[in-house]
Amino acid sequence: MTTGSQSTPRYLDRGHLKVDPTLTAFLEEQALPGTRISAEAFWSGFADLVAEFGPQIRSALAHRAVVQEKLDAWHRDHRGTAHDAEAYRTFLTEIGYIEPEGPDFTIGTENTDPEIAAIAGPQLVVPVTNARFVLNAANARWGSLYDALYGTDAMGDLPKGGGFDAARGKKVIAWSKAFLDDAVPLAQGSHSDCDGYFVKDGQLQPALADPARFVGYQGSAENPTSILLLSNGLHIILDVNRDHSVGQLDSAGISDLRLESAMSAIIDCEDSVAVVDGPDKAQAYGNWLGLMNGALTASFSKGGKEVTRSLSDDLSFISPDGSEVALKGRALLLVRNVGHLMTTPAVLDAEGQEVSEGLMDALITVLIAMHDLNGARRNSAAGSVYVVKPKMHGSAEVALTDAMFTAVEKILGLPQYTVKIGIMDEERRTSVNLKECIRAARNRVAFINTGFLDRTGDEIHSGMEAGPFLRKAEMKTAPWLQHYEARNVEIGLACGLRGKAQIGKGMWAMPEMMADMLEAKIGHPKAGANCAWVPSPTAATLHATHYHRVNVAAVQDEIAKRPPQGTLDGLLTVPIRDGQNWSEADIIAEVENNCQGILGYVVRWVDQGVGCSKVPDIHDVGLMEDRATCRISSQALTNWLHHGIVTRAQVETALRKMANVVDQQNAGDPAYLPMAPAFDGPAFQAAAALIFEGTSQPSGYTEPLLHKFRAVRKAL
Repeated sequence: MTTGSQSTPRYLDRGHLKVDPTLTAFLEEQALPGTRISAEAFWSGFADLVAEFGPQIRSALAHRAVVQEKLDAWHRDHRGTAHDAEAYRTFLTEIGYIEPEGPDFTIGTENTDPEIAAIAGPQLVVPVTNARFVLNAANARWGSLYDALYGTDAMGDLPKGGGFDAARGKKVIAWSKAFLDDAVPLAQGSHSDCDGYFVKDGQLQPALADPARFVGYQGSAENPTSILLLSNGLHIILDVNRDHSVGQLDSAGISDLRLESAMSAIIDCEDSVAVVDGPDKAQAYGNWLGLMNGALTASFSKGGKEVTRSLSDDLSFISPDGSEVALKGRALLLVRNVGHLMTTPAVLDAEGQEVSEGLMDALITVLIAMHDLNGARRNSAAGSVYVVKPKMHGSAEVALTDAMFTAVEKILGLPQYTVKIGIMDEERRTSVNLKECIRAARNRVAFINTGFLDRTGDEIHSGMEAGPFLRKAEMKTAPWLQHYEARNVEIGLACGLRGKAQIGKGMWAMPEMMADMLEAKIGHPKAGANCAWVPSPTAATLHATHYHRVNVAAVQDEIAKRPPQGTLDGLLTVPIRDGQNWSEADIIAEVENNCQGILGYVVRWVDQGVGCSKVPDIHDVGLMEDRATCRISSQALTNWLHHGIVTRAQVETALRKMANVVDQQNAGDPAYLPMAPAFDGPAFQAAAALIFEGTSQPSGYTEPLLHKFRAVRKAL
């Protein structure tokens, strides 16, 4: 024995498992107390879960590889020939890629909260590892429209520095009054002409065109300090303070206009985090626990002052009849688990093998959610736990997930179907068989959504041998994507998700371009989506205005009545080059753009453990990058290499050139480790491997290589 402190063992024995000490301490000292689950019962149940489902998950992953081999062989044999939709469909049916479709059905999901079942609105996605971001997302249920307009380019330009700009403030007020005229119009005249609001005989004065849209107030009826309005299920708060610098600019004394913004938020344990070992997992789970028991705080410096953030309280108003109106102060929180692919060194099974990370997530995130279920239910009043399960391929994997959560519920003593799942429609085989995927979880499904990034990454990998794929911008207008987006909504509605579950759309990835978002993202509610992803609380508030302008329930009714616009053959059209002539400059620009995006993301992931961040692109436009964006960029380059559109030497040259660009873009970060001039660090190696080893990566996923090189960096 050496002198000094005794070293911590790498693993602790817990039944038939070996568990990282940091994770063990977290579970036994923080997560389990308050759940009425003993440590012995938990570890025994965990071991049983691993023994039962570990082999099933490995079998599912092996089947993925077999299916990919068959796809590769077909595409090689038919490369360069005209696409034969009937022959292709027959082949996919023969190999089980297209599953037999059963009769029509309606999902049986019960006990979903109104944020899931009834109210259309924005949805945030935030990395679980960043406590400040997590709290911002949870508190983004309410956001200032005045602040969102004033501080962004939403009105066409950015604010100038040097203190409050009264002229810009008046422009914000005018924009907001026009919004009120659209969302909650007055019976006569415009909100911009109003010189004050008051309540008389339970009615707002001046009167609304629809009096029922006035639902409450704070303060006195004669001089309310806040007015509560309702439009398309979403609340609007007019804050009145004539002494406030902003209120003095408005004839009605409105000092702020708050919108119910992020109705829900996904706390992400997957694509937006860099979590590779036991201590990382314990830290991630710790933040989820703080959300579920209400104790999470984050302290930081802002404006030279120390600020501590915590979860917001609920709001209280006086209704028109004098009773209390209570509104939630926080978004409904979902948690995204890891998919079926990855294992984790945090826990080893009886044979000494890493356990499935997704299986561990399933048990531990639901265990932690019991702090909400057994407590005040400040998150889910309906008593449900919402788990988003990504990267499932076909209905058999969804059925496997459903069975996993039934086993988790049994271990934790929860009623079956307490856990609701979100099905990420981001893999091609799931898109093709979406109806059967929903059927496989018909009593759990609370969410389906689309997403261009991961779905395109899988499209490229699935069709790797078919030929060179279109450039990323071209793929956004390719036929398969339009059919994919339409089918998701149409199938969801046909399966009875209306009134029970969310049908969602993907992320707006440019957080600084809010004017463009206001113009484009209204297309999501117009397409029948009752939630769509946004990159920030500010974006949530601006996107919320779309749901006041579009009645999603009415749109869904119309979609359900019309013939389907998305077809299976359209979905199966592989977006490869078909007559497009790319100049050498076009090709180099695409390669450099992809290389820059990969490097800008990977260098923070590997060197700093940052899984999601705003990364400047090649034109210095800040883009939200996560593993999904990295997947599409790396697979696109892999595909072009594979088909000789570019050479390895050209890609290597672009990587070195763009590494210098990324180094310059990060020059102000004291924690940043430059990649140039050596180009031999783990981050640069990881970026190169994602491209040059892309054909051999399972489904084109980036996780295995990112985890490998992050572990290398942490060991240095």
